[in-house]
Amino acid sequence: MKLSYKQLGEGKPLVILHGLFGFSDNWQTHAKKLAEYFQVTLVDLRNHGHSEWSDEFSYALMVEDLQELFLDLKIKNPILLGHSMGGKLAMHYDGMYPNSLEKLIVVDMGIKAYAPHHEHILAAIHAIDLSALTARSQAEAILKSFIDSEGVRQFLLKNLYWEDKGKLAWRVNFPVLEASMPEILKALPSFESFTPTLFIRGLLSNYIVDEDISSIEEQYPDMQLVSITNAGHWVHAEAPDAFLDAVLAFSLR
Repeated sequence: MKLSYKQLGEGKPLVILHGLFGFSDNWQTHAKKLAEYFQVTLVDLRNHGHSEWSDEFSYALMVEDLQELFLDLKIKNPILLGHSMGGKLAMHYDGMYPNSLEKLIVVDMGIKAYAPHHEHILAAIHAIDLSALTARSQAEAILKSFIDSEGVRQFLLKNLYWEDKGKLAWRVNFPVLEASMPEILKALPSFESFTPTLFIRGLLSNYIVDEDISSIEEQYPDMQLVSITNAGHWVHAEAPDAFLDAVLAFSLR
């Protein structure tokens, strides 16, 4: 699948992969700063953003989408940065195409399987009848009854756009992603990677807890971990300066 993308800056390639229900626009602010040092490519994964929708969804397919993009853009030995599901995809890519990345940056995502935890988000989406809405604020009001976090609500609302006059639509293929949750949440396959890898976690998040670190070190022996205080799963949005400092310290050395 041909993926939608944006590029900023010049130099060594750095590719950013968004997380579940996200898209490239979520990373524009960071991309502009990173573009002072790198050629930054922001990617919309299949069923997200401006990329095409498909009933088929798996990490293996997304890896091949990414490889096709790299070949088309002649991107070689990039630094690959991914958040959440995008971080897991980045690790899958590293496993399927070993020795092809200069460095790997995984943002608040471990290698273990995760229990289902998006039910409240999916329930909120099911409760929104787009055909009955005349304003985005109506969707926001429905989300508020399911989702406490203002940040998560605004994150989801970025995907809501006016497809036509008086007609709202989602940029996310929620039905396929909901059906694909077992695939999205499953553990990373077992392999050993010698790619220099940085794991960044928010200490208010439970995606990487202390008990996970030893198993990550076994799979990624050339790894380091940066823990950012006062940040949760959206560590890059909640602690942007500390996040960028960690990314640049690792990427530029």
